[in-house]
Amino acid sequence: MSAEQGKLAPLLNFPDGTAMTFAKLGLIEPLLRALERLDYNTPTPVQAQAIPAVLAGRDLMAAAQTGTGKTAGFALPLLQRLTLEGAKVSSNSVRALVLVPTRELAEQVHSNIRDYAEHLPLTTYAVYGGVSINPQMMKLRKGIDLLVATPGRLLDLFRQNAVKFNQLQALVLDEADRMLDLGFAEELRAVYAALPARRQTLLFSATFSDEIRLLAEQTLNDPLSIEVSPRNVAASSVKQWIVPVDKKRKPELFSHLLRKQRWKQVLVFSKTRNGVDQLVERLRGQGVNADGIHGDKPQATRQRALDSFKAREIQILVATDVAARGLDIEDLPLVVNFDLPIVAEDYIHRIGRTGRAGNTGEAISLVCADEVQMLSAIEMLTRKTLPRHEEPDFIPDHKVPMTDASGQVLKKPKKPKKPKESSSKRSLGRWTDSGDTPAAAPAAKPVRKVPTFNTGPRKRKP
Repeated sequence: MSAEQGKLAPLLNFPDGTAMTFAKLGLIEPLLRALERLDYNTPTPVQAQAIPAVLAGRDLMAAAQTGTGKTAGFALPLLQRLTLEGAKVSSNSVRALVLVPTRELAEQVHSNIRDYAEHLPLTTYAVYGGVSINPQMMKLRKGIDLLVATPGRLLDLFRQNAVKFNQLQALVLDEADRMLDLGFAEELRAVYAALPARRQTLLFSATFSDEIRLLAEQTLNDPLSIEVSPRNVAASSVKQWIVPVDKKRKPELFSHLLRKQRWKQVLVFSKTRNGVDQLVERLRGQGVNADGIHGDKPQATRQRALDSFKAREIQILVATDVAARGLDIEDLPLVVNFDLPIVAEDYIHRIGRTGRAGNTGEAISLVCADEVQMLSAIEMLTRKTLPRHEEPDFIPDHKVPMTDASGQVLKKPKKPKKPKESSSKRSLGRWTDSGDTPAAAPAAKPVRKVPTFNTGPRKRKP
């Protein structure tokens, strides 16, 4: 690595004061060449810790948010080990397997891995549902060195004898918390049952919940544990604020802000598929170039919309949380939460799409009165009270109660949804301990509750 590259990013240093580089981590020349072309200058903290451990053959349990460089953290050393160790891959076999929760993430991870492996004599591929299985079966016939897969499609291929694990050297669980949250516990058990016991296993998760620790105990052998960033803390490079508004006026407010602020490129999150479609239709009716992605749309359609957005051919991309993780969009200036997420952790992942790689970003949330519990959960999780900016023409009739980072709702709504609130109306205290939450407000928790690993599959969320 040249000295010039070191100037382009904040340097990590070895204990002796010398600058840390990818070369000093022990990576081989073909990988260094690929990194140089990609303008990867110095390792991120997760890369600096993970790469030597994986090269040494250790199992790994890593807490790392998206945007920390974790894909390179596991992919680079695995590609090196596959190049230097093990037999040539045989028909229908795979040597390394990366499991991811969604099709979008599978595409993204594989795209990165393909770039890293540009100068290596290895084959890589991604398989996921929502597209025809036959081309995937044909591709697997020749054998694949490193396969990225979603659990459901991988099992389909395995049951049809299209993929074998007799040569498997390494397993990566990427976004493990998300996989459990989406109800993949049963599929994961079925995958483990098919894998050889002797393998290297790497587990990456946004958090170390009890369920993740149990999963680690069952799948990892004497793992190295690393945690590279404060738990559930949004990036300081992202400016966050909320705009209180009545629920029925959210579309109107969004259009108003779009014109007033002259937004150029915006990723918008809606909590429902219908919400995505309605907002896209409204924006198009106003002459705005907008598109949407959600689980009901075919994979090819979703990928086209995403590619068009990345190429800046589309101004507004509206998405459900299916797109919250794994999207890697360069220089994205703004994320708008049209609806707050029910699970507070998803807020972190949503706004993590902006303010990356040293850039600044902005995250704006349109909040109505019946989302106060979700707002409180987010503030408690991030340990930050989000500043409020009222738009003069959109001051809500149903006031959004004041909240703070301790989890307190400081005022009740002016017009509560339930009239039967005489005894509890003046009650303060943490919302999480309250038994009198209005029925209309969805239960919001600061930390995701996922199914334990030993239970059956949970019904997938829409």
